[in-house]
Amino acid sequence: MKPIITASEYASESAGPRPPVLLDVRWQLGGPHGRPDYEAGHIPGAVFVDLDAELAGPAGRGGRHPLPDPEEFGAVMRRAGVSRDTPVVVYDGGQGWAAARAWWLLRWTGHPDVRVLDGGLATWPGELQQEIPAPAEGDFRPEPGALPLLDADGAAALARSGLLLDARAAERYRGDVEPIDRVGGHIPGAVSAPTSENTGDDGRFLSARALAVRFKELGADRAGETGVYCGSGVSGAHEVLALAVAGIPAALYAGSWSEWSADESRPVAKGPEPQ
Repeated sequence: MKPIITASEYASESAGPRPPVLLDVRWQLGGPHGRPDYEAGHIPGAVFVDLDAELAGPAGRGGRHPLPDPEEFGAVMRRAGVSRDTPVVVYDGGQGWAAARAWWLLRWTGHPDVRVLDGGLATWPGELQQEIPAPAEGDFRPEPGALPLLDADGAAALARSGLLLDARAAERYRGDVEPIDRVGGHIPGAVSAPTSENTGDDGRFLSARALAVRFKELGADRAGETGVYCGSGVSGAHEVLALAVAGIPAALYAGSWSEWSADESRPVAKGPEPQ
């Protein structure tokens, strides 16, 4: 199953016999909060999910957006109407990072049918609504482990044995700037692969063929395994999604640079090269 869906495809499915549950995960790094925009207008039937509070645990040793407690995440999804046997579609304001985080969490916890609205809210051709839906309780019960997950040691090992992609902007990878975390640079051996290069100017993913070419040029065709990290496990989920569109499975280092760089015992590489 394709991990992304177009607005026209979603409109067709929502009018069919098995309409997807629709989640609105509008979010921006550093704010403002997405709830007011959701209340001002959302795709009909969409339920708002808060990335910071519901798709992540409290910030700390595990990074700025550590994984949420699976049981708490499951309760959020059930309140949103998510069941094991119902498809789910997720969208955000267009960047795709937040929607991809929700997609990855649902897939990691075992939901078999989750897709991201390609291009986000901007691609929706219909009217928006302000009415807040009250969906029936779903029955989804998380079973973590359906997608590969890396910890810091696993990411370090994969950078040596396979391909570890750094999804942050190239200047943060090089260590030229670091606006958020303790120190700039990258995990030794990681390859720069900015998430921004997975999409076109319209915010939609490049074709599966174009993405496959991109990732193969970065070494995915030579690596036994591929992993991704970013700043805090949000844009990295978007890169895992892009890899899935290209047909390449990849693990996510959820703690990402915010966890790695907080530990002064871990090495930091700088410059444009992996080492």
